Amino acid sequence: MFVASELQRNPNVHSWRIQNSTSVTSDICPPQPHPLGMCKSRVAAYGYPCEEYHVTTEDGYILSLKRIPHGLSNSSNANSTEDRTPVLLFHGLLVDGFCWVLSTPKQSLGFILADGGFDVWIANCRGTKSSRNHTSLTPEDPAFWDWTWDQLAAYDLPAVLQFVYNQTGGKKVHYIGHSLGTLIILAAFSEHKLIDIVRSAVLLCPIAYLHRMKSRLIWLAARIFLAETIHMLGYHEFNPVGRVTQELLGEVCTDPDVDCYDIFSAVAGPDCCLNTSTACMFLQHGPQSSSIKNMIHMSQLVRKAGVRRYDYGNEKENMKHYNQPEPPIYDLSSIPPHIPLFLTHGGQDFLGDVPDTRRLLRTLVRQHDSDDIEVLYMPDYAHGDFVMGYNAPQLIYKPMVEFFKRH
Repeated sequence: MFVASELQRNPNVHSWRIQNSTSVTSDICPPQPHPLGMCKSRVAAYGYPCEEYHVTTEDGYILSLKRIPHGLSNSSNANSTEDRTPVLLFHGLLVDGFCWVLSTPKQSLGFILADGGFDVWIANCRGTKSSRNHTSLTPEDPAFWDWTWDQLAAYDLPAVLQFVYNQTGGKKVHYIGHSLGTLIILAAFSEHKLIDIVRSAVLLCPIAYLHRMKSRLIWLAARIFLAETIHMLGYHEFNPVGRVTQELLGEVCTDPDVDCYDIFSAVAGPDCCLNTSTACMFLQHGPQSSSIKNMIHMSQLVRKAGVRRYDYGNEKENMKHYNQPEPPIYDLSSIPPHIPLFLTHGGQDFLGDVPDTRRLLRTLVRQHDSDDIEVLYMPDYAHGDFVMGYNAPQLIYKPMVEFFKRH
């Protein structure tokens, strides 16, 4: 998601602002890149064990996968993982796995799960800072960025899930996805993939249907084909804090109905529960790159109702890729009804907005076994609160862990 230039000082809430500049740095939260990576710079700093793995997808991307095998409270049994159920955390769009350990151990889901007795695995999809390697391509090659979330669902997600399953002796894996991390698991489930190795799935502010999303900024960017414009300029990597993106975003901000003074809220909704230190850590770590093609695909979901594969824009190209003139639909009503699902969404979320989420719920609840689906609605929560909210451990993570224990 986009960030902007100034962080408002407040003990409980944050504000991401664009003023007269498109710079994303600030004196309050200067960028602090972590050359040692998440394990050494963040997890180990709190005394937790952290292991690093590399997983190669079928199409050649080399993904970084982190593991917190146990927490501080159960370190005496560190040599045994037999009684720990694996959990895979998959981040959202334009961030990476660092989002699960942004705050303190009492606030961050990655640490909370490890201290709760789970074997925690943290994914990083292709294109993010720690997953920019390939067996034959480099990020300077346009082909490196020739993918959308279709490929995340088809390659990245199966690769890391299967790796975790194999590494833990064939234990089924609990899955937690935020935002885009929910879309890719729903797409896989709709094609009856991964259901034999996933024990349950938690969907934090799921995005699937986006046609009625409330962000005027995103709506306008999709309508003026902003991502397509960047692609036509010859760019393939989408860097949300890059010069080109910021300049084009400035054009969108000329619309009087787009509030770019608080751009984070303009994109994702007004968060209720982010404290300054966590928001500052997010700014310092920095948003992550995706592909322009992926951003085009997301824009297509906004412009056209339904959940479809990438539309190549003409019948000839679609026929070449799909053997049909229109891109195939992901039929979410075909998701097997026995997969335990825990879904939580917020009333202030502009991306996973209430009308679109209710459409998703009608699709899932109609088919699902009543004992295997739970829904938690948070009227004051927006998109970022589910991962970074200071009260999320009590309001979201506690019932989530209880759900895991029942399944």
